[in-house]
Amino acid sequence: MAGAGKKARVVVVGGGAGGSFLAKNMQGHADVVLVDPKEYKEIPCAELRSMVEPSFAERSLIYHKDYLKDATIVTSSAVNITEDAVLTADGQSLPYDYLVIATGHAFTTPVSRAERLKEFQRDNAKIESSESVLIIGGGPTGVELAAEIAVDYPGKKVTLVHRGPRLLEFMGEKASKKCLDWLTSKKVEVLLQQSVNLGTLSDTEKVYKTSGGETITADCHFVCITRPLSSSWLHDTILKESLDSKGRVMVEKDLRVKGYNNIFAVGDITDIPEIKQAYIAHKHALVVAKNLKLLINGLPNSKLTTYNPGYPIALVCLGRKEGLLQFPLLTLCGWLPGKIKSGDVFVGKTRKEMGLNG
Repeated sequence: MAGAGKKARVVVVGGGAGGSFLAKNMQGHADVVLVDPKEYKEIPCAELRSMVEPSFAERSLIYHKDYLKDATIVTSSAVNITEDAVLTADGQSLPYDYLVIATGHAFTTPVSRAERLKEFQRDNAKIESSESVLIIGGGPTGVELAAEIAVDYPGKKVTLVHRGPRLLEFMGEKASKKCLDWLTSKKVEVLLQQSVNLGTLSDTEKVYKTSGGETITADCHFVCITRPLSSSWLHDTILKESLDSKGRVMVEKDLRVKGYNNIFAVGDITDIPEIKQAYIAHKHALVVAKNLKLLINGLPNSKLTTYNPGYPIALVCLGRKEGLLQFPLLTLCGWLPGKIKSGDVFVGKTRKEMGLNG
């Protein structure tokens, strides 16, 4: 642990919604090190809006250095963890007093912010130049992308193929029905219980066969299936016994990794049974930040704060002005949910939370 007069070192692995917010909140209270393969934080809610409006990403892609003024930023991937250090892909060994795992789901995004902006411009050019678009996957990403295109480009033919029996399967059946009705009203063709062989996809192919035998003609396609957890790298670390059968990190109620007093986990990678969303990762980060400060100040484990998941709430954007909101006993679709999220997709709110101008 940190010696007398020295700040405790907190290493945070992962610069997504939870990891970045935690690192920001620990500045000044510890010697903070953020390890992330990208030089920027991406506000996840803004990804699909940026595909139809690339300039939107100028506010949603934030350099880590812009909100971490009193921390060390290591632009690399973590590849191993020992009892006292994190090892990175570029050969660094980063000692820690406290460690936080926040690697979430696996994204193959560029290291540089400039290149990520170019990706959005290329995606938008692909949509702009196409008369018809195929979207594969009917989870929140596929649904929100279909909605963004249908609203911003009403003249384009949008087809959404989903292998499940209903859209948005993480939500209730009423929400799925309202979502299907909304997409149908926008002339989006939805094919359920069918799939497209991802191995046969190419950028030049314009005719697609579904598992149900249907033929779809589309000028371009986007794959919006669930991304895997970014936990495979943990299998050869000291945390290998702390993973469940699905690769999630098992945590106690205070969000410490089971079996460890000084290692925490936040966000999508945890085994907490709840809907995985960015605002949930923020709630995790606040609990862990509070607990780290208590431990650094010498308080016993019995004083640590516990995390309470609360009521499950899900919110999906349907274009720029409408949305779908699910509470435990109420499901709403239309302009009211849209006022909560769809206009700015939480970019201004998130920027303010990171200490930046909205």
